[in-house]
Amino acid sequence: MSTERTRVVVAEDEAIIRLDLKELLEEEGFDVVGETGRGDEAVELVRALRPELAILDIKMPGLDGLSAARQITADRLAAVLILTAFSQRDLVEQARDAGAMSYIVKPFQKSDLIPAIDVALGRHAELKSLEDEVGDLAERLEARKTIDRAKGTLMDQHGMTEAASWRFLQTEAMNRRTKVHEIAAQVVAGSLAPPPA
Repeated sequence: MSTERTRVVVAEDEAIIRLDLKELLEEEGFDVVGETGRGDEAVELVRALRPELAILDIKMPGLDGLSAARQITADRLAAVLILTAFSQRDLVEQARDAGAMSYIVKPFQKSDLIPAIDVALGRHAELKSLEDEVGDLAERLEARKTIDRAKGTLMDQHGMTEAASWRFLQTEAMNRRTKVHEIAAQVVAGSLAPPPA
């Protein structure tokens, strides 16, 4: 079991609720690293402190919780849990559209808060993992396209078979201690060619 505590920034303009929330979180083993009553300060705190979770009230001066959530989630800075005194469907949908991973209606109990936090952290982790995978897939696809273009170039301009062009790319990559797609990019750019046969 990891002993590292989940770091949290709390943004709630009602001081008494903010204090209650901080105490409750610390009792549950969370590390409240920053707190504020303003939405604009919440975004600054999240950028500076890099918590895993930001708990934002919807109604705050400076910047409302939904706008703050949009800024935090646009850069995937932290998971966001929205606090609201309203459970109207349109606000819930706005929170979701702003990137909030979970929300909770005030007044809340510890039994409501902890599962909502778990959901927010879990969804945020899934989303980051998915984005990393998509990035890796996009890079692999791009590398594959470059290799195919290079093989085509070697076949068309140097009369090589597909197997021979692939062997050339692999051998050059091994000899130069680099990746095949980097050698392929040089072939496509015309800066690398096989010696005349």
